Amino acid sequence: MIWLIGCKGMLGTEIARQFEQNGIPFTGTDREVDITDPAALDQFARSQKEHITWIVNCSAYTAVDKAEDDRELATKLNEDGPRNIASVAKKTGARFIHISTDYVFDGTGKVPYTEDMPVAPLGVYGVTKAAGEKAVQEILKENFYIIRTAWLYGWDGKNFVYTMVKLMNSRDSFSVVNDQRGTPTFAGDLARAVRKFIELGDRGTPAPYGIYHCTDLGETNWYDFAGEIQQVGMQTGLVTRTCAVHPCTTAEYPTKAVRPAYSVLCKDKIQQALGITLPQWQESLRVFMESALYRKE
Repeated sequence: MIWLIGCKGMLGTEIARQFEQNGIPFTGTDREVDITDPAALDQFARSQKEHITWIVNCSAYTAVDKAEDDRELATKLNEDGPRNIASVAKKTGARFIHISTDYVFDGTGKVPYTEDMPVAPLGVYGVTKAAGEKAVQEILKENFYIIRTAWLYGWDGKNFVYTMVKLMNSRDSFSVVNDQRGTPTFAGDLARAVRKFIELGDRGTPAPYGIYHCTDLGETNWYDFAGEIQQVGMQTGLVTRTCAVHPCTTAEYPTKAVRPAYSVLCKDKIQQALGITLPQWQESLRVFMESALYRKE
């Protein structure tokens, strides 16, 4: 049986949808089982009638700017939580899939980051996520997959696409930064990769354990991402009025937490290990915005 932790978040909801659509049995928990409490995790694991063979952790403290003032909670959720869950995985013998982030890098790179490049997080969010990765690796020498992703959006929860469409339908103009590069990632694509890891493992042909990068293909900046959203939005009827979107620099739009200027991740390893070809980010954005599941706010 699969235990999906953080099942009500944006990614967790999409993974649950993937499991349901493919007839994969799982049990999902969210805040009702506190990942910062080892006893609560142990108790839940013991209460299950079926043996837990996989644990997928989508829970995290993801409020990047708020984390700068709330290091204690961010540490509990992003470092202590994964350590506690990994301990349960070790006790039960379950394989563990843990979701991490591009924020473990400092963004000074010029070519896509590979999994073996050294981490150098800039802010509290990245620091705590990197610490969570380390804790998982220290406890589980094998039986684990750490999947780093970036610029995630999906049908459930707040995300950049929903925000842009809302602004385009309510303002005459606004600005978006154009000097931060990365890759937009549809949560459905990441969820399918998670499912693939599980399917390969259950068939007795598991992918090599370790760290993987998973985003859609290609790269862009936030301003051009917004431009693509506007174009597809007007074609699909999600954007219903004219709005001028202007480029600006990070210096002109300061935030409490420093963002990586370049956070493109190399996806060669995961594509080879899973035998998949990830879609281009523009293709996935269109699929997302054309879907009947798109939440029209």
